[in-house]
Amino acid sequence: MTMTTKKPDAGLTSPSSLGEDNPHRPRRSRRIRALVYADFLVLVTVLFASVLIRFGTDWPKSFSTYLIGFLIASALHMLVYYFGELYDAAPRIGAKLWLPRVTALTSIAILLEATIVLITDYYLMPRGNLLLLWGFGSLGITFNRWLSGRIRVRRYGTPRVLLVGSYSDITLGKEHIKECGSKLIVVGEINSIDELSHEIESKQATDVLLLTSGLLSKIYPKPLEDLEMRRVGVFQQILPSDTLLGLRRSIQIAGMPFTALRAHTLSTSRSHFKTFTECLYLVVLLIPILILTLFAAAYIRIVAGQEIILKQERVGKFGSTFNMLKFRTMHHNAEDQTGTVKAQKDDHRIITGLKWVRRSRLDELPQFINVLRGEMSIIGPRPERPDFTNEYEGLIPGYGRRHDIPPGITGLAQVSGHYHTDPSYKLGHDLQYLVNWSPILDLQILIRTVWVIFIGRT
Repeated sequence: MTMTTKKPDAGLTSPSSLGEDNPHRPRRSRRIRALVYADFLVLVTVLFASVLIRFGTDWPKSFSTYLIGFLIASALHMLVYYFGELYDAAPRIGAKLWLPRVTALTSIAILLEATIVLITDYYLMPRGNLLLLWGFGSLGITFNRWLSGRIRVRRYGTPRVLLVGSYSDITLGKEHIKECGSKLIVVGEINSIDELSHEIESKQATDVLLLTSGLLSKIYPKPLEDLEMRRVGVFQQILPSDTLLGLRRSIQIAGMPFTALRAHTLSTSRSHFKTFTECLYLVVLLIPILILTLFAAAYIRIVAGQEIILKQERVGKFGSTFNMLKFRTMHHNAEDQTGTVKAQKDDHRIITGLKWVRRSRLDELPQFINVLRGEMSIIGPRPERPDFTNEYEGLIPGYGRRHDIPPGITGLAQVSGHYHTDPSYKLGHDLQYLVNWSPILDLQILIRTVWVIFIGRT
């Protein structure tokens, strides 16, 4: 008789075989799809059950009326859950408090539905059903996640963790894991990140716990990207001093606080939500943008002559290059003598009469064409030229993280600093934006950008 063992829930392929051949991507996709179907079924079931409980079989409206309303309401809930990151890949380990998060998102969905009903007067459901949907819907969605986690453990077995850090930190970590009775299997211990890939492969580890500070610079960005593709979770222990930074996304593993590391700061759902909100901004701002663009184009044509559009190669998302468009404010062949140089405060290359165009940022207006092409976004880190990018990546640790999202026409660094602010300080603003992104932050940046345009800050 042969014995079979459960396969760890981690891709154990070599980095060279990552990508579309990764067999664990389809498994994750199937699990997420199953959650989506289960959540939708829970919502529709709760809505119909609430009508049966309240009215029995003598319904005030027809079945088709309820069916259409319930399907629309359920779809709105699913949209809120998606943008609320309920369908992003969740870590295998760590205490997860799903109910508070699900309840908060359900409350947002119900408020959204109530707003739609008030505005359109369209019938979605009896008002008395809202409380039942809020309570039983939240419980049902939470139950689905608990059940999914149980199935995951049954299928792949207990998580197998690799401890990384100094001898004293590893010893303390092992004691915590043992004392807390945590359902983890410690499969290995190493002191150096250099051995990480080999140890994960040989020990078939599903997760990595970084127990010592100072390891982040060695694991970003490429090693972490490879581990993420292999479905290996990586967690950095939070030190007492780190709590002063106000880290929000912490999880408890064996009684110790950790934060899950991701190769790319914005999750897929948050990235899609950002794109959706920027489409709304574009619709609202379309007419003012067209008016300002036509005015600036006409003025520059009069002052500078025929060639008013300048194309510059810039570095975009994930390091890809594209041609960024600008209104030309400098003389032709301005860099023939100097080569690629940064703009100066009183740059002699700027055409007389166009300094205010540059100072008010109106020369950036053609970049809305780059936005429509999908090369840029309205708000994000400003794209740099390849020469400067290569220089900064060699000098400033973590500079490449700003390429996690499409570059923007404006950004937190632009409204917080000046043209000539040191790149390391600008990077701090860019990373702060990536970590703390929200629609409210984008709106604040837009408002501050309008203020910068009017006061003409350099």
